[in-house]
Amino acid sequence: MMSTDILLLLGSYLVGAIPFGYLFTKLRTGADIREKGSGNIGATNVLRTQGPLWGALTLALDFGKAALAVNCCRYFGSAPWMIPAGGFAAVFGHCYPVYIGFRGGKGIASGFGAFIFISPAAAFCGVAVFSAVVGLTRLVALGSILGSLAFGASLFLLHAFWGWYDIPTCWAGLCVALLLVARHHKNIRNMIRKEEPRLGEKDRDSQGGVPETEQANG
Repeated sequence: MMSTDILLLLGSYLVGAIPFGYLFTKLRTGADIREKGSGNIGATNVLRTQGPLWGALTLALDFGKAALAVNCCRYFGSAPWMIPAGGFAAVFGHCYPVYIGFRGGKGIASGFGAFIFISPAAAFCGVAVFSAVVGLTRLVALGSILGSLAFGASLFLLHAFWGWYDIPTCWAGLCVALLLVARHHKNIRNMIRKEEPRLGEKDRDSQGGVPETEQANG
């Protein structure tokens, strides 16, 4: 069983590491999306540089690959802790994909794709905070950061008061939340400098070149 669990976690990482945004851009234009727009491989940058169809496909597949990893761990893993561990492995793979030199995305879509099937109430708490913050500030990065923190905190609150989630799920979710926040370190610096683009504003590097700012979500 232990060898099966190891293979499942490795498979979760490798599936999560599939860089759909990078592949779509490479196949369409031959360019490396990490040299366009915000430099991120996720759906936001694909939307801004390749158009809504490719952005939507990237979002759906980044969501779906994490969901696939979680459900494989659910059905084939030897213990309940394998489910959140598989979710974390998939998100980590998206953020640090072995296929393209470990330069990946921010993990928001894959994180939601994983934990909506593990801890749906906590995931929707994160989405609610994200939506409220973006609606008020039009800063997607700020919404992503605060939404991630709200998700991590709500796991422990729901465990403490209602016993909804077990401790492995809480800790795996918190690790994912902190990873997502850490992946936004450049956005945090930009927000401190008041240089972070707001939703609807065009990044001056959106057509290519070395990215100066990084949008959220990936």
